[in-house]
Amino acid sequence: MTDYHVPALLKETIDGLNIQPDGVYVDTTFGGGGHSREILARLDKKGRLFGFDQDEQAYDNVLDDDRFTFVRSNFRYLKNFLKYYQVEKIDGVLGDLGVSSHHFDDEERGFSFRYDSQLDMRMNRKAKQTAADILNNYDEQQLARIFYLYGELRTSRKIASSIVFARQKQPIETVNEFLQIMDRYTQRDKEKKVLAQAFQALRIEVNKELDALSEMLQQSVEHLSVGGRICIISYHSLEDRMVKNFFRSGNLEGKIEKDFYGNPITDLKIINRKVIIPTEEEQRRNPRSRSAKLRVAEKI
Repeated sequence: MTDYHVPALLKETIDGLNIQPDGVYVDTTFGGGGHSREILARLDKKGRLFGFDQDEQAYDNVLDDDRFTFVRSNFRYLKNFLKYYQVEKIDGVLGDLGVSSHHFDDEERGFSFRYDSQLDMRMNRKAKQTAADILNNYDEQQLARIFYLYGELRTSRKIASSIVFARQKQPIETVNEFLQIMDRYTQRDKEKKVLAQAFQALRIEVNKELDALSEMLQQSVEHLSVGGRICIISYHSLEDRMVKNFFRSGNLEGKIEKDFYGNPITDLKIINRKVIIPTEEEQRRNPRSRSAKLRVAEKI
């Protein structure tokens, strides 16, 4: 499905993986299959590719190829499924984080403030907790924490207070009901930015995205062969900071430990010292790629 999602930094990511024709690779964010198709094109008959996606709609894009295995699951369970398929070592891992174009354009999923719909935001619709559940059930302190940490909103406490006040009259169920609460905190010249931050915060909490990323990064390095590559595309500073810290230090805090001789103790070597961003041409062709940042590391 070509309109499901246009992959950002496609060539740069595939080049970064340094694909070996007979290697085993994992696309942790299968989506529309754009990256996976390019990986398969570079594999021979012995190569294998596993594609993870927790959204049932991604299954419609499954590739008809004997070398490809679709895993309908969150990438935080990478280790479990590799064990299930009796795979000990892999040669490359790809993660194109965040939300696909398909999710933003689906009027019924609640990911975008452009459409009035139920406040859902679940990537896996079998999950129990929705964005509406968070707004109606979290206490004021929890809400403030989410909007501050995940949305980086300075008005997080005031927003949380307004949500608690509003839900005393009636439950907050729809996008428009949430937008009415947010109206006093959005100046017209920064309205889209603030709303994007607020929706991002809710989405991250609903899907436990940062926890999942943390687990995936650690499991990926554990299973990578020496010389294997990990390529991560992030779209906001929280994710990018985690990836940068992990690639640099081998831990999520970014704390560099050194051996007796002063050499950093890490399993990874950074391939691109400078973060890779889309060219101006790609940004014009695919505006949603503007915030994409690619980092590449190699197992040593």
